[in-house]
Amino acid sequence: MPDKYLSVKGICRTEKVIERSRFITTSTHAEGEKEAMDFISGIRSRYRDATHNCYAFVGDDAGNLLRFSDDGEPQGTAGMPILDVIRNNGLRQCAVVVTRYFGGIKLGAGGLVRAYSGCTAENLLQAKRVLYELCEENRYTVDYSQVKAASLLISSSPCELLDTLYADRVTFILRLKAKDSGPFDAALTDRLAGRLEISHGDPCMGAFPAEDN
Repeated sequence: MPDKYLSVKGICRTEKVIERSRFITTSTHAEGEKEAMDFISGIRSRYRDATHNCYAFVGDDAGNLLRFSDDGEPQGTAGMPILDVIRNNGLRQCAVVVTRYFGGIKLGAGGLVRAYSGCTAENLLQAKRVLYELCEENRYTVDYSQVKAASLLISSSPCELLDTLYADRVTFILRLKAKDSGPFDAALTDRLAGRLEISHGDPCMGAFPAEDN
């Protein structure tokens, strides 16, 4: 599992007309081959009357699960150019489909490569980017008398409050970047004079806004 990787969030759809052909580009975050292929199937169904639905995706967090299709366009003119743009943007777990409605004017091999790569680049420039980082989901259990002090530190720290459990004591469930976990533990322990219980969860990947968005 990498410490961090860049991806996209949600669905981004852009459209462009090139030499009378209508190109519709759709991108999304997709974890694994099944999720990516389900997304692609959905786009094919939405644009079932299109001339081509060409696609590519990087389905894993390491950049090793690569798939692409020219969907009837001349070999090497659509799927691979789409994939090259995804990889050149450093994206992982990202799927892109470029739908084409042929407008009657042939673009030639070079024109097709420029069209598919250009449409993908423009779409990914508009897509919401997120940085997945290695995180921990930790539990911090405190006395009721310590809730206010703990809450103040939590609200001013780089962490996400996932849940608060109330029983004999109060447990805060937090998601923190792995690099922030140790310093936060130390700060909360100091704030509460050591009167708390800390339980560290298994490592996971959390999504955070990318700096370039």
